[in-house]
Amino acid sequence: MLGAHGPPNVGDMNQTHPHNRGHGHDHGAQHDHHRGHGHQEHGHQGRDADAQGEILDLDAEVLAEHTDSITAWLPLTAEPRRIVDLGCGTGAGAFALLDRFPGARVTAVDTSDGHLQRLRDKARALGVEERVRTVRADLDAPDWPDLGSPDLVWASASMHHMARPDRALRSVHDALAPGGLFAVVELAGFPRFLPGDAPEDRPGLEERVHAAADRLHAEHMPHRGADWGPMLTAAGFTVEGERTIAVDIGGSRSEAVGRYALSGLRRIRTGVAGELSPEDLAALDRLLDTDGPHSILRRDDLAVRTERAVWAARR
Repeated sequence: MLGAHGPPNVGDMNQTHPHNRGHGHDHGAQHDHHRGHGHQEHGHQGRDADAQGEILDLDAEVLAEHTDSITAWLPLTAEPRRIVDLGCGTGAGAFALLDRFPGARVTAVDTSDGHLQRLRDKARALGVEERVRTVRADLDAPDWPDLGSPDLVWASASMHHMARPDRALRSVHDALAPGGLFAVVELAGFPRFLPGDAPEDRPGLEERVHAAADRLHAEHMPHRGADWGPMLTAAGFTVEGERTIAVDIGGSRSEAVGRYALSGLRRIRTGVAGELSPEDLAALDRLLDTDGPHSILRRDDLAVRTERAVWAARR
C-alpha cells in the first residue's frame, strides 16, 4: 500500500466547494489537508484543523508499513538529498522519507498552518528539526515559492485536489533537478472499515455513506481517481513505474484502526447527513456514539480496506 498523507477524501466531506487546494491528507486519509484557504485558522477553523490533523496522524500510524513499502520501491538512481513533500499534511510522507534517506532534507509544503505546526512539533520530538523546512503555500497559485532544486518530489493524496493539475505538474517538472523523480500517490477512496453485512440493522451502510459523499464531490474534484500517467507524460515526464496496491489491514493489529474509523466516519457524517435516509443516519449515529452499545469502537471485525496507486516519473 502506499504511504502518505492521509485519506484524500475524509476531510473533503466538509468541503463541497471548489477551493480545496494546495496540499493532502493522506490520505489518507483521505486526508482535507488539501485546502487552499488563506485565512488564519481560529475558532471553528482551528478545531476543524485539529480534527483533520488527528485523522492524518491516525492514517500515518495505521498505514506506516505500507508507506515504507512505497519509499523502498521508488526507482531512484541515487539516494536523494533534497526532497519536497507537496501537501505534506502532518508529515506522514515527510518522516517516512527522512527515515528512508538519512542524508536527506525535506521541504514540507502545505496550506494549513495547523498541519505545519504539528509537523514541526513532531520533527522536534524526533530530533530531526534541522532536516525539515516548512513552507505554507497554495499550490494552485500560478507562482510557487522557491522550493530549491529537489532530487525527489513526493505528492500523496494531494494532486487530485488541484484545480489546475496540468499547471502543477509542469511546475513540479520545472522545479526538479535534471533526472529527479516525482512520486504521485493517490488513494482509490477513503478506506472502508466495516464488513459488507454490517451493521446488523442496516447492512451496507458504509457503502451508502461513501456513495453519498462521492456524489457531493464529483463536481468539485473531477481528478479523483484519475490516471496520472498520461498527464505526467504530457507535462514532460517519463513514467518509469506504476503500481496499484490493495490495502487490507485487520483491526486486530491495532486499536488505532478503531479510532481511525471513528474519526473518519465522524468527519464524513458532517458532509453527508442531509443525503442519507433517516434510517441510515440513525444507524451511523449509533456507530459513532462511543458510549452506546453499538459503538464502532466495540466492534472486533474492523479492517482498513482500500487501494492506492503510485506513479514514479522522471524529469
